[in-house]
Order: sequence, then structure tokens, then C-alpha cells
Amino acid sequence: MPTVSIRHLTRYRYRNRVGFGEHRMMLRPLEGIDQRLISYDLTISPEPSAFHHIHDLTDASVAVARFDARAGELVVESRCELVHTPHAVLDLASDAAVDANGLIYDADEAPALAPSVQMRHPGEAEGWARRFLRPVGRTSLAPLLAEMTHAIRAGFTYEIRPVGPPQSPAVTLERGRGSCRDFAFLMMEAARSLGLAARFVSGYVYGGSPKATGGSHGHTHAWVRVYLPGCGWADFDPTNGIVGNVGLIRVAVATDARMALPLHGSWRGMRSDCLGMDVEIDIGIEDAVATQPQARMRVAATG
Repeated sequence: MPTVSIRHLTRYRYRNRVGFGEHRMMLRPLEGIDQRLISYDLTISPEPSAFHHIHDLTDASVAVARFDARAGELVVESRCELVHTPHAVLDLASDAAVDANGLIYDADEAPALAPSVQMRHPGEAEGWARRFLRPVGRTSLAPLLAEMTHAIRAGFTYEIRPVGPPQSPAVTLERGRGSCRDFAFLMMEAARSLGLAARFVSGYVYGGSPKATGGSHGHTHAWVRVYLPGCGWADFDPTNGIVGNVGLIRVAVATDARMALPLHGSWRGMRSDCLGMDVEIDIGIEDAVATQPQARMRVAATG
């Protein structure tokens, strides 16, 4: 049960002093049975003229900042420490199975899960998803999702794509490559095509034991959560082929990737004033014991 410390700094640089509109930041890890937050601190420069926190539709913590001052850069730095309880192998004690007609949730669960079942790109991932169904009879959900996770890890090429929304499943399937958010979106839509409730997750991925390597590494990351009858929400990371939450820290979980952006806002100035963005992420691990997945981890600053 490691204690994980995360420092996440984002710096926007400008040629001249510019004005800033409202900025929203989703950087505080979610709390749950596997994530217990010890401390959290957020610093912003220039100092906002107004600042507060809200809980959005997904119950994530969102910091909202407004500015009066103009400046040549905007710097947002979050620091947190939390106790993480990784599960290398999920206890998927569920007899849930799916057939060619798709999964139908119980009447008590279906209304709450409906937004997570609705596809954003109907039909694009269905043909690919049906490759994992048994030709006759029903297919157990746990092994189906594990196989789907490993198939993306083994069959697609990872690439760093710093900006932009996830590409559509059709584009990812055609190109055979993508970023972590592209792979998460492909698996999310594939699961939904089989009637499963799936959500997009943004957060951090970490790996490395200080005892073994003298340090650690990590970065922002995206993966998917799927709701399994009898088990609840379970994590699947198709980028790294990880079933479970090993090395994964959740910050936001949403039905749409656009609702899980770490930081977004506006600025006022000439287009030529923008010089770029720098991201620094440092993740430290203490007392980590047997928490590493077998797969080599793919990490990237914005992938």
C-alpha cells in the first residue's frame, strides 16, 4: 500500500502580457476505497482575483479561477499526497455474461447507468468488439474485457499526441495507432456497443520502485472504467494492458472525455503572443510493495 506524492506543474508562456479568462482545473485526485488523500495544495500565478472549488456533475473537485491581472505567463502547480491501494488482479467474482444481443442491466441499475451506455460514435467499434464474443452462447464479461484490454496493448502502436480530443474509434482502428486517450475511447465505445456502461478516466500513471531503481516515474494518463454486475466499476488500461488499478490514480471519471480535462480556460491577446505550454510532473512512491504490473508501462506528458 504505497504512499504516492504527485507534483503537477503547467506553465503557459506568452510573448507579451496577456489577459486571462476563467480557468477550471481538475487536478485533485478522487477519494475512494483505493485512494485516500492525505494532503492537497494548489498554487496559481498570477494570483487569481477570485477563486473557489466546486463539485461537478461527476462529483470531481474543480478549482475555478478568475483573473484581473495581465501577465507574460500563467503557472498552475498542484501538489498532493495519497495512500494508494493497488489491485494487481481484480476480484471479478461475477457470473455476468453477454451474448450477441448485448448486456441488459437490472432495472434498478439501468437508469443510472444509461448515460454511460450511450455511444458517441454508434457502429464504429461494434465490429471490432464482436471479435471477442464466443461464436455460440454467452461470453463471460471479465475475460472478455481483459482480452480486449490486452488486444489493444498488443495490436496498436502508442504515440504521443499532446493536444486535441480523442480521435474517433474508426480513425484509431484505421490508423492502428493512437494516444492513451484514443485507446481509452476505443475501448469505451467497444464496451458500450455490447451494452456495457463505460466511462472515460483521466489521472496519473506511475511505476518504479525506489528500492529497485532509486526513483520513480509517472505522467498524466487516460483509461476506462466498466460497470460489471455484481462487481461495480472496474479499471481497464488498454494502453498498458493493465486489468485493475495498479499504478493508476483517478482524478476524473466521466461519460465524455470533454468533462475530464485537467485544465482549460481562455486568454486575451494576439495569436502570435502564445509561445507554448510546458508540463512538469514528478511522482514519488514510498513503501511500495509488489505493485508493478507485468507489462511495460507507456507514459507520456499529455498522451
